[in-house]
Amino acid sequence: MSCSVNLRKVSYKEELLKDISLTLGHEEKIAIIGSNGSGKSTLLKIIAGFIAPSEGYVEIFHNKIENLKDFQRFRNDIGYLPQDVTNHFLCPTVIEDVIFSLRARGERKEEALVEAEKILEQLQIFHLKERVILDLSGGEQKIVALAGLLILEPKIILLDEPTNALDEASEKKIVNLLNSIKKSMIIVSHHKSFIESLTSTVYKLQDSRLEKI
Repeated sequence: MSCSVNLRKVSYKEELLKDISLTLGHEEKIAIIGSNGSGKSTLLKIIAGFIAPSEGYVEIFHNKIENLKDFQRFRNDIGYLPQDVTNHFLCPTVIEDVIFSLRARGERKEEALVEAEKILEQLQIFHLKERVILDLSGGEQKIVALAGLLILEPKIILLDEPTNALDEASEKKIVNLLNSIKKSMIIVSHHKSFIESLTSTVYKLQDSRLEKI
């Protein structure tokens, strides 16, 4: 199987993560569970290239990552949704924020708007198009942040507690969308039914170690 991500004996402040090895296959979806403070978010940030491991290394598409600068060539291939999206947004309105990354990449505004409206329709939040993001609920902000991630069509998607602050209807939208996407995906979540609706491959992070359950 072609692999999207490999972790090779990754450690971080050994009391948090110790000798973590993990393989994420092409278009495979896996979930990571664990108690609060167990290091799940830190592990995602290491995979996303925001934190360097103190020991071991990460491979992206079989390319060994020697330092954080090496992640730059894969930056457009990795989509990361943080647990708290409060400070995630760069523009005032929904539509401006969703097209921001496409515009920064050089796409014409008209083309970026077409793509943005398409993803807003898929997530059933087209009615929020012109809303000011800071006026939205926490759940609405989470879905807008996901729209901004998905519009870039990353090959690897990293989701940290994506259903936090979502009501049941919004969670169902996310489940349906993520199930329709053929991407390599790592989902950190406490929500058992959400995980079970997406994947049967689950790892538990406990006592600094990662084990498949």
